[in-house]
Amino acid sequence: MNDNERNGLQEIIDKAIEEMSREAGDSFELDHLNLAEFSRRTGLSRSKARTLKAKGFVVTPHGRCGMKAETTVISGFEGVVNALLMDGVTNSEVIFERIEGQGYKGGKTTVKNYVSAHADLVPAKRKLAKADPRGSRGRRFETKPGEAFQMDWGFVKVEDWSGAEFKIACFAMVCHHCGTCYVEFFPNARQENLFIGMVHAFMVMGVPEYVLTDNMKSVTTGRDIEGKPVWQVDYAAFMACVGFKTKLCKPRHPFTKGKVERLVSYVKHNFAVGRRFYNATDLNVQALEWCAKQSGRYRRAVDCVPAEEHAAKCLPAATELERDEELAMYLCPRRRISFDGFVSYEGRRFGVPYWYSGKTCRVSRDGEWIHVYADDLSRELAVHPVTWGRKDSFCADQYADVQPVELPTAPVATVIAQIEPPKGKPGFDKFDFEGRL
Repeated sequence: MNDNERNGLQEIIDKAIEEMSREAGDSFELDHLNLAEFSRRTGLSRSKARTLKAKGFVVTPHGRCGMKAETTVISGFEGVVNALLMDGVTNSEVIFERIEGQGYKGGKTTVKNYVSAHADLVPAKRKLAKADPRGSRGRRFETKPGEAFQMDWGFVKVEDWSGAEFKIACFAMVCHHCGTCYVEFFPNARQENLFIGMVHAFMVMGVPEYVLTDNMKSVTTGRDIEGKPVWQVDYAAFMACVGFKTKLCKPRHPFTKGKVERLVSYVKHNFAVGRRFYNATDLNVQALEWCAKQSGRYRRAVDCVPAEEHAAKCLPAATELERDEELAMYLCPRRRISFDGFVSYEGRRFGVPYWYSGKTCRVSRDGEWIHVYADDLSRELAVHPVTWGRKDSFCADQYADVQPVELPTAPVATVIAQIEPPKGKPGFDKFDFEGRL
């Protein structure tokens, strides 16, 4: 038992005795202390309480407390272990295998304790990096204005007015040079929402030379035998349409795109705390206002105001987004029309007019409205208010007023006769008390 543990136990014992003395009053005698009550208050066993009573309820250290053996099971192997530690090898499993082959008979726990006690022998990581011809890994990675943006997804929980909880996705993009940020919320992190978020960010920030991201499924399906990324088919078409390149971060290497990682964390712990909103549009309006406020503040890390730096250097260096018909397709995802005349978008169903004969259409959210277009974007079919409620939204012409009528396909030759109704008295005659029938 070390000094801290001994002092803590002594404090617990003294407090229990003091409470029992105060409750008993003048009749309290330490020699006749109720050991059962003492054990209940201190949590000690009955045998430990008897031992303490014999010592006057004073915790004394063991006779050999603080003494260390001159030789241990690891003695004789310190030189090998120290050499490995000075080379930066701190894996106790590796050290154990090395000294086990030289005759070590102890266990892994002893090796772990030795490594922990001699951590001062391990050189700092910045010193280890000097031997790397590629340079120090601790140096900040810098890019030219408009050269690179970073993007990522984050998730937050929403509790609605009924108490139900659901998750929504937060798309974040930040300029690597100046730190100008863009944030937009979506009901989920599907690939179509990734494209919409990127297009909206490019409209505000310009199109960079390349985008830095992690290995998300919407971007890559893996790597080939040479280690090069294999792009997801739709994402490759999107890159060709907009005109930018993508660089992937190494797996399990999150600080490569640290700016956007920090932005996502900052959104969760700053913007989202105590936030209230009506629907997705209201939330995104608040997010844009928050981004403008954050980008308009001085940043010591980049020694500038991000919004001013981006407008002066990054935006002129970036490419302006060209809005054409192909790009509009990414902003209006395709949806299949159900048998009852609905399309599903962002977790809700919206009605489509019955007179539209196509099997698919396109849907987009713009401000406070959901717009339903024909599949070729040639005309607008319906408009619905934005809502995160679970009820279906019907449109005016979703169903025809007149039900379909089947007409004969061949000449009608079958004839049936209808006779005149009988002239007898009806069955209510017995109730005609005044003879009116």
